[in-house]
Amino acid sequence: MYSSPQSPTTPNAPTPLAEAGATPEEFRAALGQLAAGVSLVTVHDAEEDEDAGMTATSFLSVSLEPPLVLISVREDSRMDDLLTRADTWAVSLLGEEHRTLASRFAMKGRLSDRLLFADAAWQRGPHSGAPLIDGALATVECRTEQRIPAGDHTLVLGRVLAARTPAPAARPLMYFRAGYRQLG
Repeated sequence: MYSSPQSPTTPNAPTPLAEAGATPEEFRAALGQLAAGVSLVTVHDAEEDEDAGMTATSFLSVSLEPPLVLISVREDSRMDDLLTRADTWAVSLLGEEHRTLASRFAMKGRLSDRLLFADAAWQRGPHSGAPLIDGALATVECRTEQRIPAGDHTLVLGRVLAARTPAPAARPLMYFRAGYRQLG
């Protein structure tokens, strides 16, 4: 039996598309239910001869041929500015033992990344010049292929220049419901 669609005045009618839209709080709460791996995006700022980093959960594989990855950075942030100037960067997939490091690089309003790297064990990537974290589950060095404005963020598409698995047996650091978690 066919029933007619509900009119806009019917209490259970869907919201017209023009009025639809989750609030930032609703959106954050909903996506907080998605467990994500934690990574550290790094870049070497040649102009200042300084290294910079940013904790990220918005890192993903895009393509195998050619190998491409994507990161999302807040528009007009320091990392966005640095990735505009530098065409190479790196990502280290962090393990459980990197929880403190992830927290440090996630801090807002920090004065210097130099201090954040001071007691971290890392090597300079031969292809990107960016720090690669020792003991990371995996590291990738990338060259920017494209920058895509997306709301209040910039999506940075990177061609993978090198990929390594320094600690493939390590347990990944996860982010879930607004906190770092262990897998299992």
